[in-house]
Amino acid sequence: MTDGSKKESMINPIMNNKMKTRIILVVAALLLGFNHSYAQQDEECMTNLTIFTDYYKSKKYDEAYGPWMKVRNKCPKFNRAIYAYGEKILKHKIQNSTGAEKVGYLNDLMKLWDEALVHFPSNYTKGGILSDKGELMYDYQKDLNVTNKQIYDMLDRAYKEDVTNFKSPRALYIYFSTVVDMHEAKEVDAQTVFNKYDDVSEKISKERDNYTLLLNPLVEKEAAGTALTSKEQQYKESYESYLENYNTISGSMDTKMGQLANCENLIPLYQKDFEQNKNNAEWLQRAVSRMFNKECTDAPLYTTLVKAYDAASPSSETKYFVANLLFSQGKTAEGNKYLDEAYDLEKDPLKKARRAYDIGKSLRKKGSYGSARSYFQKALNLSPSMGRAYLEIAQMYAASANDCGDTVFNKRAVYWLAESEARKAARVDGSLSSYANQLAASYEAKAPSRQDIFAASNEGATIRIGCWIQSSVTVPKL
Repeated sequence: MTDGSKKESMINPIMNNKMKTRIILVVAALLLGFNHSYAQQDEECMTNLTIFTDYYKSKKYDEAYGPWMKVRNKCPKFNRAIYAYGEKILKHKIQNSTGAEKVGYLNDLMKLWDEALVHFPSNYTKGGILSDKGELMYDYQKDLNVTNKQIYDMLDRAYKEDVTNFKSPRALYIYFSTVVDMHEAKEVDAQTVFNKYDDVSEKISKERDNYTLLLNPLVEKEAAGTALTSKEQQYKESYESYLENYNTISGSMDTKMGQLANCENLIPLYQKDFEQNKNNAEWLQRAVSRMFNKECTDAPLYTTLVKAYDAASPSSETKYFVANLLFSQGKTAEGNKYLDEAYDLEKDPLKKARRAYDIGKSLRKKGSYGSARSYFQKALNLSPSMGRAYLEIAQMYAASANDCGDTVFNKRAVYWLAESEARKAARVDGSLSSYANQLAASYEAKAPSRQDIFAASNEGATIRIGCWIQSSVTVPKL
């Protein structure tokens, strides 16, 4: 007999008042944490709930399994702990079993998630459950003997049936990754892969927007000099973590796509399908975006696609693409007008911030640093947590050090400005903090040293930096 069975057998059928009081207190505590619904009042379930939660909190998951199953089977609506704790109990069983027993626990975990959705629909979502199942199938593909298509189909259900709650960054990556694997096995064509890349990328973009909207007020509060509460700090770290994960999987998707999305493959594919899609704004948008991102912009087809996209659905985005097309043709003045139009046409604040950032990058690439900085600053005004805009400004300052100072000391002083912008990036965007702080340290090392300041006898002095920067920097005091 197991320790758990011994403990259960020692429970007096007629509980004394002390035991009843303990059970009531445990259940009351669970009520606060799990939004309990008393659809079923059952003394035996209350007893077993107390026993399995005690074991669970002591991490004795094997002992918790028996009483947990009794509550789950007899009183499935009794308390959400059945599902919140039950998931951990079953995962422990999965990790410590093999063969058919392991498969049984895996299938039971998926069944438990289904039951959670049925009995506590306000706490679980279809999209979340289906994506969890897809991840489990992926992690235990050999044990469950499932194909890439079966994993893909499970995640495709999450996307099609409840995309709003299909949020897991990892599940989204697996969703895309499996379709690439299917293409390599010649189960789907390249267009299917491109379509899914666009679907997942658009979903990631929406989730980034959601978390950015939550993060921005906290960044603004800190920037104003007000300390965050401990709860707000936790939220900030959580939002930054999600944003970092979404950024990571975006890069991983591009890596997974590999050579499939190079110009040699894209051009004939889009050439073949252009005639039937020349008025299809969504198809044109995806084709133009991919060719732009893959730097296939020298191809005559790209010009054709951009013009068709602008004709089919003129927007902030089409004006942006037309502007870059004009730049490639040497029509700078006309291109700049289109960039301004692209910015003015966008009304959504976050999209406008991204558009400003993209315009800034285009202008920086052309060497128009002053105009680029103006757009990066517009992006930051609209989205204060956009740390990468600060990094762009920092890198432009650093690149201009030799051009914007009138003495050797003043040239190197430009790096203090670059360092300051990099530090701002680290403060407002946790996902960039490591890289931004490293960059700031490299700029600090290039700025005048303490010995330089001592030799120049100018500590505390204000240095005016000219050319496009038109800013001042204060020499640190020794």
